Amino acid sequence: MDVWFLLTPGYLALDLAGPAEALRIAAEEGVPFRLHMAGPEAACPNSLGLVSQLDPLPLALPSDAWVVLCGNRDEVTDYATPAADALVAWLRTHAQPPRRVATICSGALLAARAGLLDGRQCTTHHALTGMLTRLAPRARVVENRTYVRDGPLWTSAGITAGIDLALALIEEVAGPAVVARVARRMVVYLRRSGDDPQLSPWLAYRNHLHPAVHRAQDLIARDPAAAWSVEALAESVHVSARHLTRLFRQEAGIGIVEYQQRLRVARARQLIGQGASVERAAEGAGFGSARALRRVWQKFEPGTPGQLRI
Repeated sequence: MDVWFLLTPGYLALDLAGPAEALRIAAEEGVPFRLHMAGPEAACPNSLGLVSQLDPLPLALPSDAWVVLCGNRDEVTDYATPAADALVAWLRTHAQPPRRVATICSGALLAARAGLLDGRQCTTHHALTGMLTRLAPRARVVENRTYVRDGPLWTSAGITAGIDLALALIEEVAGPAVVARVARRMVVYLRRSGDDPQLSPWLAYRNHLHPAVHRAQDLIARDPAAAWSVEALAESVHVSARHLTRLFRQEAGIGIVEYQQRLRVARARQLIGQGASVERAAEGAGFGSARALRRVWQKFEPGTPGQLRI
């Protein structure tokens, strides 16, 4: 399965390196990915000033190939170049549906110029959604999502969200067991689903340096459905329950119970997004009942869990 990363000068190094490494590791795990780096210019500097030597844009693609568009450092300047124009022209000819296309960060702007987003849901980096809406007025731009899938089109918020997108692609092709191994090898803390906000609860409240609080958060996040007591957490991280309660609030800015509730609600969102009923999602996320899920849900989320299934 050929995956073509198409690049223009000034592309963001992490937009390429993160997803490409995920796919490379998947290939080592037995997934039949074959990676290509191509573009309209053979010598292509990235955002760090390193110059990549690219293959030319392919004249034809196999039916199962993927096209991946990475973002650029300065989308205003970098996309007003002959190289960007050449790539957009190529996309208009070679990347129309049902061709499978994935965009990372501002790569969605190139897809928009080529007409690939028309009539579809899509997203991009939160700072660029207004620009994307102007470039693709017939698209349905979704804000505050890590990635969005609509048929053969996958779009992501970019930077590290490109890794989430790549892991989702791997799971689509090879299943959850393989993607779990890839995530472990990459030391990805937890793969977010496309329904997670860009400011994911799995990543929130971690902007501190206290090792005991991080260890407690790791334990909760590893299994948010578990019946963690403050005493059990404290014993696991080798502090007293009273001290951990104070530290957690002081360092993370949130109480232990609320932190676990937020992660349980996030887990329920993931399960519902994967097709589980509200009752099964409640059970899988550690709530005693669907009623208990709904009661906690309304503290942190708009609407109801059942509305995600509509």
